[in-house]
Amino acid sequence: MRTYLVGGAVRDKWLGRPVVDRDHVVVGAQPDDLLARGYKPVGKDFPVFLHPESGEEYALARTERKTGRGYHGFAFHADPNVTLEQDLARRDLTINAIAEDEHGVLVDPYGGVRDLEQRLLRHVSPAFVEDPVRLLRVARFAARFAPLGFTVAEETMTLLQQMVRNGEIDHLVPERVWAETRKALGEAQPSAFLRVLRDAGALAVLFPEIDALYGVPQRAEFHPEIDTGVHQEMVLDAAAQLAPGNDLVGFCALTHDLGKALTPADELPRHIGHEQRGVKPLRALAARLKVPTDYAELAELVCREHLNAHRALELKPATLLKLFVALDALRRPDRLETFLTACMADKRGRLGHEQDDYPQATWLRQARHAAASITSDPFVAQGLQGPAIGAAMEKARIRAIAEMKLM
Repeated sequence: MRTYLVGGAVRDKWLGRPVVDRDHVVVGAQPDDLLARGYKPVGKDFPVFLHPESGEEYALARTERKTGRGYHGFAFHADPNVTLEQDLARRDLTINAIAEDEHGVLVDPYGGVRDLEQRLLRHVSPAFVEDPVRLLRVARFAARFAPLGFTVAEETMTLLQQMVRNGEIDHLVPERVWAETRKALGEAQPSAFLRVLRDAGALAVLFPEIDALYGVPQRAEFHPEIDTGVHQEMVLDAAAQLAPGNDLVGFCALTHDLGKALTPADELPRHIGHEQRGVKPLRALAARLKVPTDYAELAELVCREHLNAHRALELKPATLLKLFVALDALRRPDRLETFLTACMADKRGRLGHEQDDYPQATWLRQARHAAASITSDPFVAQGLQGPAIGAAMEKARIRAIAEMKLM
């Protein structure tokens, strides 16, 4: 029995990145061998065990065979005769198919180190096309490693396009699409996720609402990048810089401008009312992918209200209060922060405006604080009851915002 460190741990160690998860493969063993050593079984579909002390995962070396369409259409085979090379062959990318033995010696049968050096995301074998999730994973790895100069190998992109043409990605379940998308939105350069999917032809299949933004013109004086799809990519990357790893901000950024794809042709390049038009496609996307309710709700608020955030310095106190109430920001200031970050990303996601200040954020925080400082206590003391208390508080909050505006 021999054990090897495999996958992301080996890759990230080579790249000098923090190693988060350490996974191992066990060659020449069967389940009873690990159970006798105190390992705890956790795998349902194939033998995976947790180390009794470290808690790290140890999986028996295995092969897989395609038995049907989609992510679950595989049969796994694990026994002591499966070699390390056979186990690594079933992995998606060469950079994830490197093993390290107990002495730190690398086992690299598929050229993963070469591709790390050349900054390439390359598939291990033609069997890559059998699992549609791999298309999403490649796009997600592109979002993670694009800042390091990684690109998708030409032959791998050809396979991704083949997976779209043959309908394999049509068998992706919504939960898995959302899970991979959510991870991608938390990566360093999520625009690469969109570009890989679009180059493969998958964006139009999985995210038609977003694909429709490409080629839609905007007014050059406000959007020097002109193309709404390019703007979308820039907003995503701005969000990743402002809130690293925050996929909620990322989803709000991803869906804030969907209404621009629905602007009548005779109104282009203006997009009057796009913030309201965007609600319907956003709801369709969120429902199709089974996006969590809190993500969908806040994204819809960003879609509807981001122009009000940009105009915050000119808005009437009553309008500002309505915005805070819509966001539930008086009780939950964290929602305002998420909203403001997405709006700031929208402002900075424009060619030549990547470092623009956003004084609206400071102003809205101050206005919210002024409104939230009004409590019901003095009105209760005056003898007001029921709806009268709410009406009095609303007037007082509007006045507090107005007085702050005069300071």
